Amino acid sequence: MPRPSPAVELLIVARDLSRIYHTGGTRVTGLDHVDLEVGAGEMVLLKGVSGSGKSTLLALLAGLDRPTSGMLHVAGLDLRKASSAQLTLFRRRKVGMVFQSFNLLPTLTVLENVCLPALLAGDPESEVRKRAQTWIESMGLGSRIHHLPGELSGGEMQRTAIARALINDPPILLADEPTGNLDTDNGRTVVRLLADLNRSHGRTVIMATHGDLADAFATRIVRLQDGKMV
Repeated sequence: MPRPSPAVELLIVARDLSRIYHTGGTRVTGLDHVDLEVGAGEMVLLKGVSGSGKSTLLALLAGLDRPTSGMLHVAGLDLRKASSAQLTLFRRRKVGMVFQSFNLLPTLTVLENVCLPALLAGDPESEVRKRAQTWIESMGLGSRIHHLPGELSGGEMQRTAIARALINDPPILLADEPTGNLDTDNGRTVVRLLADLNRSHGRTVIMATHGDLADAFATRIVRLQDGKMV
């Protein structure tokens, strides 16, 4: 099992973790008896071809899906046994998600997209707007704050998505192929931002990727094949 340093606080502990899907009478193994520990402050890369289990693992870590079997504790919560209300609170406060396709709402401005998760969590609007403006500025998007996603470049959309993922100050940032829809230069910019959040701000980052842009910044690389760790 890939392990962090013994002195590091564990944020993620998975034991014998499996996720099986049944579609049209077919049994599909998304994740197959995976063991994983991730400590606070790590930057872990998940590597493997499409269908290897990277996105399945991230969905489980984010509380967006439940394991079929095994044990999964993230930020002190047993995600297999957690109630729907507990999972909702967990997703709002403990993890931020960044996706390959950005997932911005097209009718909302940069500021409104970034504010949305904190407003849904019930935080006061005036406080949320101040936090959002700070994150937007830190992403180099101050001049784009009132623009719609359709008026942004791919790199700007992904930086907006990162700011949105951070608005509730989660200890864990999960990134699913965050450079997949970007050119090399914008991909490097996004990777450097994630690495800086990890190194300078102590954020735990778990990133699924096909490429090697983030390899130099990773504390560990975990390789998956057919749902198994290899």
